[in-house]
Amino acid sequence: MDLSLLCVHAHPDDESIWTGGTLARYADEGARTAVVTCTWAEGTNRAGELERALDLLGAGKPRLLGYADAGKPESAPGRPRFVDVPLDEAVGLLVEHIRSVRPDVVLTFDGYGSSGHADHVHVHRVTMAAVEAAGYDQLYPEAGDPWRPRALYLSTLPRSVVESQWESVFGAPPAPGQTLPGVPDDQITTHLDVSPWAERKWAAMHAHESEVGRGASMTMLTALPEQARAQLLSNEWYRRVAYTGPQERTLS
Repeated sequence: MDLSLLCVHAHPDDESIWTGGTLARYADEGARTAVVTCTWAEGTNRAGELERALDLLGAGKPRLLGYADAGKPESAPGRPRFVDVPLDEAVGLLVEHIRSVRPDVVLTFDGYGSSGHADHVHVHRVTMAAVEAAGYDQLYPEAGDPWRPRALYLSTLPRSVVESQWESVFGAPPAPGQTLPGVPDDQITTHLDVSPWAERKWAAMHAHESEVGRGASMTMLTALPEQARAQLLSNEWYRRVAYTGPQERTLS
């Protein structure tokens, strides 16, 4: 397959939870796939877990920006929190990866960070700027030859799925006025059935051993009824929000 995908995420495990099925599917179909992770540094336990997860998903070696997780200074000792880094600095580092990978398609979080996490929201902002900047030879000339991806997809959830599964995941219905992740169903442009890769996605999630059992996403998914868990693992949803290249590429 003549296609290259680059996923940009905040933390180790995001790649498996949000785009694991997409990565595994397209790797199996012969696409080049890669992942940039904006927090945690080389040599930390979670960087090692990320390497094992990416191997399962066929997505190459970790590409770490090496900044600190907003709530975990031990994630990158001596480095600033990702959310505190000047936008221009973070964009420049990501531009370098975009120009190195030269992806047809870039995938990242939606404007709410897919879950509302501050690091996720910042990844969205940085990626939106970097995808555009990577195509200009006037910007970040030290980061390599310009490259303009052909499509940008934002990982998200249909609001109907969020509402139907909320009580199963959190043990209670949403509180009145509570802010929910996801977008109205009619804003979903791309739905991928990744059920043939759900088992591998689940294995990649469990490669992040430090996150299992501490109340993280894997723990909540494990507690779900089998049918509800299968729905979330077997489906991935996106909004295609930008066409930036000379010939559009689409996921299908």
